[in-house]
Amino acid sequence: MTTPDVTVVVAVYNTMPYLTECLNSLVGQSIGLDRLQVVAVNDGSTDDSGPELDRFAAKYPGTITVLHQANSGGPAAPSNRALELATGRYVYFIGSDDYLGEEALERMVACADEHGSDVVVGKMVGTNGRYVHQKLYEKSDPDISLYDSALPYTLANTKLFRRELVEKHGLRFPEDMPVGSDQPFTIEACVRARKISVVADYTCYYAVKRGDASNITYRADHVARLHCVAKIMKHTADLIEAGPKRDAVFKRHFEWELSKLLQKDFAALEPETQRQVCEGIAALLDAYYTDSLRDNTGVTRRVRFGLAQRGAIGELSRALTEEADHGAPAFLLEDGRAFATYPGFRDSSVGLTDHCYEVLGEGVAGRLAKHTELESAEWEQEGAKLSIVLVLRLGVIGDTSSAVVALVKGAMPKSADKPGARRLPAGTRPEDAVGEFTAETTEDGNRTRLTARIPIEPVNAKRGVRVHVDVAGSVYEIPVRADGLPMPLARRWGGVVPHRVAANVNPKGRLVITTAPLWETKTGVFRRLRRKLSRLKRKVTR
Repeated sequence: MTTPDVTVVVAVYNTMPYLTECLNSLVGQSIGLDRLQVVAVNDGSTDDSGPELDRFAAKYPGTITVLHQANSGGPAAPSNRALELATGRYVYFIGSDDYLGEEALERMVACADEHGSDVVVGKMVGTNGRYVHQKLYEKSDPDISLYDSALPYTLANTKLFRRELVEKHGLRFPEDMPVGSDQPFTIEACVRARKISVVADYTCYYAVKRGDASNITYRADHVARLHCVAKIMKHTADLIEAGPKRDAVFKRHFEWELSKLLQKDFAALEPETQRQVCEGIAALLDAYYTDSLRDNTGVTRRVRFGLAQRGAIGELSRALTEEADHGAPAFLLEDGRAFATYPGFRDSSVGLTDHCYEVLGEGVAGRLAKHTELESAEWEQEGAKLSIVLVLRLGVIGDTSSAVVALVKGAMPKSADKPGARRLPAGTRPEDAVGEFTAETTEDGNRTRLTARIPIEPVNAKRGVRVHVDVAGSVYEIPVRADGLPMPLARRWGGVVPHRVAANVNPKGRLVITTAPLWETKTGVFRRLRRKLSRLKRKVTR
């Protein structure tokens, strides 16, 4: 029997009816059955997965091998058992509830053969609402690094590995990890690989979120997940010496695995579980959270980690609950710096430094946009002079003297649409930020109420209402949202040439002021009327 090009390993536990689509996608691969070996291990399934595997094995006896074993508690043991039977030049792992694109294996094997790759990552997408990080798949690349790419955010074992590499280094899955057991295998393979390639011009892998969200990733409890992350990080630390390369990998674990342990559901955990989670996270922070990682962590995560490290469970629970229910707290602007006023800020009993709460430029635009709201808008007229009086709530407190409101021509750039605001060069000030501005802290002390009285000039223009405010040394431009708020009626005013002004909300929910001379409108009406009369006159004279 010729050596197959690729062995596909399938660890199976109760994945019907998804298993059928998975197996069909394998036997339907364009690489052909003669170049393919499938080793599927049934890990004590109690549904119809076992019989379905046997049915496929009987139908494709030269391609599919099935083993049955008692349940081991995770995918590691069945994957290791399958590796012992693998004979392909390459080995590929697939979740038994997922499926492949028809040309996936052929394309990945061709890539590995052409470039001498030890690891090939094929483009993966999520289905049924399953999230899959996409940064790595922006373009195909024959040679990427674990340390300066998005690969650390794609550490599942759903990749093509050269089997010679796997056997040379004795790569196997740790069987004492209920979740995340693929990460030590993948990380070590990528550390030891001569070359890692990406196939991004074809969707190779479809990751399915089951309708009942019963994928193993979604089932593990906080403490189990914490212990698994600790083992992953210990294994990685043994492979990569301390420094920028290790930080590049661990950045993912602090941003993802550990951050997910500190979300709103933390507040509902039993006190003992909360204590174990905080102590476990503190140990990992002490061991691996370098100054570089800390300074490149957003203020929300930095505060949560700091509170967990201090064992400030009450403040941490309050921070998580309040942000989930009411949004992020205000930025305190003080001496050119900005601080997020989460619980524990300047609380001597907690003992965290101001730097832990300091805003260093990350995520500022989005938070400012989310917490800049219009309370009211009305016209104010004195003779021929017309102004619009806007009352706004801003997500900043403290020194808000820099806050001004401007009527700006042109749309916000597309780059600002996602966060809803944008950062401008330091010192930038809109030329048309004219008017009177008064600010006071709101009754709850968590926002600033800015009253802006802006004169309306008699011009022909459509202008967006934007707030400009200095935060941490940068100027931010924030469109004013007015969703659902009643607008004042359009107003006519002016001297020799009367004008009309209207306040409207555009399709993105942003406030827009439109002014135009009335005579243009009247001229247009009279012109159309004269044309109609002329046509009627011609008909009468015929």
